[in-house]
Amino acid sequence: MARFASSLVSCAVALLIGAGCAVADPIAPAGKVIGQDPQGRAIYQVDANGISIGYKLIGTGAPLVMIMGLGGTAENWPPQVVEALSKTYQLILLDNRGMGHSSANDTPFSYPLFAADVIGLLDALGVKQTHVLGYSMGSTITQQLLLQYPDRFNKALIHATSTDGSNVAKALHGRVPSDPIVARQVEATTHWRTPLDQLPAITNQVMLVVGTADNVVGAESSKTLASSIPGAWLVQFKGATHHLMYETPEGFAATALIFFDIDETVTVKAQPNASVAPPSGTRP
Repeated sequence: MARFASSLVSCAVALLIGAGCAVADPIAPAGKVIGQDPQGRAIYQVDANGISIGYKLIGTGAPLVMIMGLGGTAENWPPQVVEALSKTYQLILLDNRGMGHSSANDTPFSYPLFAADVIGLLDALGVKQTHVLGYSMGSTITQQLLLQYPDRFNKALIHATSTDGSNVAKALHGRVPSDPIVARQVEATTHWRTPLDQLPAITNQVMLVVGTADNVVGAESSKTLASSIPGAWLVQFKGATHHLMYETPEGFAATALIFFDIDETVTVKAQPNASVAPPSGTRP
């Protein structure tokens, strides 16, 4: 799969000049610098949605906000994925509420609250629209974002997601750290149900990525979303688990770049007395 995805990227480059590489003004950091990551990149913190949100800006290009999974921080993205995506996009890597450099308050955790945190950060940065990539819990936050704030996002890559958080909470039992914040994340996940009847109204371009051996969320939720969201892509990596992007970071990054870079919307102009035959030089 990784080799196939890499080959597609090579072919796509020749066909997609300018498709996904629009020049974007660099995002100016908001808030204050609170430290550096292991690579010496600045870590910022900004007040938004009633808390302080920690984040990093990496790379140049159109914005791409990346939302980590349950119990994770901005430092947990595979370095190969960050390096590959940051060559084309300016990445916004944030810590979810209560994790890493982000604070929390007594407000009960929920996916609408997590989504509002992301919007609060984007507002503070002056980002009106961005691509989004969400992993695991971050993928469910991405679902909420598309349902609640569709105009703020262009393309969305939803990786290792679920339509029923109660099943995920059961699968995570005994497998997550004994931490108060993580416990609150699990509790919020328990109450998540994707409003399946609302999915056909999503107009954003969406890709679902999942491993066929994912024993945390399974593959069926991704299949359900892909079949319900108009035009959605579904990519399954054979044998990959819930840790797909760590197991094949190059393949995951290559797949993400194909999706984010390609102009997948084709507008066909009507021609008077147009023939139903294919254009010259093509085969049926």
